[in-house]
Amino acid sequence: MQGGSLTERRKAATRLDIARTAASLFVEHGLRTTRAEDIARAAGVAPRTFYRYFATKEEAVTPLLTAGAWQWVEAVRDAPGALSVPDALRHAAARTLTPDPDDAAASESLDWVRSLLRMAVDSPALRSAWNDACHDSEVTLAAVLTARAGLPDGTDPLDIRLTAGVAGAAVRVAVETWAASDAPATGPLGPAALAERCLTAAEGALKGA
Repeated sequence: MQGGSLTERRKAATRLDIARTAASLFVEHGLRTTRAEDIARAAGVAPRTFYRYFATKEEAVTPLLTAGAWQWVEAVRDAPGALSVPDALRHAAARTLTPDPDDAAASESLDWVRSLLRMAVDSPALRSAWNDACHDSEVTLAAVLTARAGLPDGTDPLDIRLTAGVAGAAVRVAVETWAASDAPATGPLGPAALAERCLTAAEGALKGA
């Protein structure tokens, strides 16, 4: 995510800025009443620029949803090599789903995700954006687990694909369960704690990798 040319990084930054603006407006004014033009104006870009990046207003929040999933996968990649796959997955979930009291932006993003998932209950377009983000993270996670297993690039055995799918589903259920509740982001009912419970419950399947 950090690689690529300067132009690519600028485009990614613009996409994420628009996504954060869209999420903020959806939360403040509601999904139905917020227009793509409102998002563009608030983000400081022209409507034609908005539509160059996104086809719909709902799609505009995809980078925000994808960023959270990507951070979890990258934390799995960076987990100590001595950890087993289940332990690496739990380690990564604890790192990325526990709010940092010194990082206001990260805490705000987690709050936005909760709000967006609640809106997605009545919005097929938002559900589609969330589903795409989860699927993409599972594909990337499979590649990360392949690398941790020391297998050649491009190898995608069934057991690793299954492990990535089970782990992705476990974290997804945890985040969605937290989002549907009024529990704080920390504590036994927060997303990190729920993810640990779900990953532990699925540990038998996760040991396949």
